[in-house]
Amino acid sequence: MQEALLTYQWELFIAAEILSVVSLLLFGLTRYLLNKRKLSVIFISLFLALFIFEAVLALYIYQLTGEISTFQIIITIFVLYACTFGIADFKRLDRWMRKTIGKWRGVSLLTEKDVQIMERQQNAKYIARKNRISAMMHLIIFVGVQAGLWIYGLGGTEGILDYLSDLSWIETDDYRQSPYASDTAFGLSKLWGLIFIVDFIYSWSYTIFPKKQKHN
Repeated sequence: MQEALLTYQWELFIAAEILSVVSLLLFGLTRYLLNKRKLSVIFISLFLALFIFEAVLALYIYQLTGEISTFQIIITIFVLYACTFGIADFKRLDRWMRKTIGKWRGVSLLTEKDVQIMERQQNAKYIARKNRISAMMHLIIFVGVQAGLWIYGLGGTEGILDYLSDLSWIETDDYRQSPYASDTAFGLSKLWGLIFIVDFIYSWSYTIFPKKQKHN
């Protein structure tokens, strides 16, 4: 059993992700197209169960191996996303499904509040504010995860200031010169750091260069 989990951990994760997407789609179809609310609850419950399964699988694999691998880091990112940005994205998806399926059925499945929210999401000031919040949340998550990886790699907080004051180790390809415990953690953190910088600049661009408001 343990060997099977170690061997097929990525296959299990990918299968869980595919089933999660299918569960969300079936939730929308059964709830809004077929109007079967009880059945839709089963699919959203399955989605939540798969999410918990992924988190438990990552924790169990860590207990078996005793080291942080690409697998744990990827799932940690997915879990953090689901608990933060994922909630808002799910609400947006839910409104989109109600709008689209409502058009198919020739009925309105959106409430007045939904319409107001969707109109507000087209507002330039709202978009800028939302992206600022998103950027700061990404910053907090990035710093928090990196702090955890550094403490794990260094075996404590001693030496952290040395690495912060001299960042020359970032240019090296040797994790042993970095505060990370493995080459995987080092490589993925460098990639995430690049993505973070691009995302942070992009998010704040809506504030620095706001879009002109369209007038009907």
